[in-house]
Amino acid sequence: MKLVATNILVFLVAHALLGQTYSGPIPKPISGYGSEGAHTVGVASFSNPYYPSEDIKIYYPSDITTQVPTLFYSHAFGGFIPLHVLGVFNFFAKKGYAIVFVPYQTNGVSVKDRYENLLAGFRKAARDYPAIIDTTRVGFMGHSFGGGASFATSYTCFKENNWGTNGRFIHSSAPWYLYNITPSELADFPSDTKLIVEVYDNDSVNDHRIAADAFVNINIPNSEKDFIKVKSDTINGYAYTTGHDLPTTYITFDALDYYAYYRLIDALCDYTFNGNLFGKEVALGNGGTNQITMPDGMQNLEQTDQPTVSYPESIFGFPCSNVLNPRKNYCGLVLSNTTTAPNKNMLYYPNPAKSFLNFDLQNPHNVTINIYNTLGRLVINQHGQSTIDINGLPDGCYYFRIEQEGNRYINQFVKQKGLE
Repeated sequence: MKLVATNILVFLVAHALLGQTYSGPIPKPISGYGSEGAHTVGVASFSNPYYPSEDIKIYYPSDITTQVPTLFYSHAFGGFIPLHVLGVFNFFAKKGYAIVFVPYQTNGVSVKDRYENLLAGFRKAARDYPAIIDTTRVGFMGHSFGGGASFATSYTCFKENNWGTNGRFIHSSAPWYLYNITPSELADFPSDTKLIVEVYDNDSVNDHRIAADAFVNINIPNSEKDFIKVKSDTINGYAYTTGHDLPTTYITFDALDYYAYYRLIDALCDYTFNGNLFGKEVALGNGGTNQITMPDGMQNLEQTDQPTVSYPESIFGFPCSNVLNPRKNYCGLVLSNTTTAPNKNMLYYPNPAKSFLNFDLQNPHNVTINIYNTLGRLVINQHGQSTIDINGLPDGCYYFRIEQEGNRYINQFVKQKGLE
């Protein structure tokens, strides 16, 4: 995962230098779930026993003097700098929840070490800050590596520490592989847990089969879990791209963050911790209008209890059947409606490419070509041409998606400046 981590760090530096702003033609929600809360945000920072150079932080509503429901956040691989997801922390603290951020090591340690780092940090926060953290009402949130880790860390805290007796949930977005949890433990998961698994249509990093496998095989009834896919749009020339970098874009926020991510978790908190049934309609609405409806012009969310996967494993940086996946034997059980397997007869050249990438298209006038980096971020959008100028792209691996008259073709190429 070195390439992914490197790209993440580049965006983190840019974020730290430029700050985050809200972008796009669709404004934030001004009321209801997903709208900004009114609480004042406080921050507690303390030493991290597994990662001494990076403190554990708790973001919480400082104007509330009693314990509050608490969210335990597992970050993406390489995302150990809090600025990476500061918008998430501030949003939920303003809403009246504490949220615990535990940085874990990227290099020189095993997956097990990272999981132990997360678990030890969560437990230390709960032990040392009982005036803030209510362990009877908890949610586990995670993205990418952290999305996969949230299943094992939550299971351990639910079973060994008895957390969540008055409400518990998991929100896992674009998850990487699930470690440290056995098939029997997934089958033994506390059935009163609420669950949202969220995937992004333009994510070319983590195979959607990973998310589908976790969703289908966990012991949570369909009435208390939903599988959500978020789709991309371009509105007034602004690209709302559902790449791997959601729920944060490191530099800017937009409507995808608020309507497809914050809104669902905000409602999930209200349902899980307060029993609000309207919160359930929004968070776990089984495809109902209140759940899937996005602002005018944006494609609605797709909800299912029987997830299928639309893309071949070949487009993902981390396919489900990879030897690294401890649940690789379950990948074949995930249903697929793939109609976009690479067309071996189509020509694109050269590969690797230095300055231009050419496609052998019979009628390029109604063709859209999108190019994504390994984070799933859209880096080039082109319509009506068969040659793409890639001079501005850094060296590395990229994925392209061609759409024409409802058909879709996906494959990858390498940009390499040193070519003659």
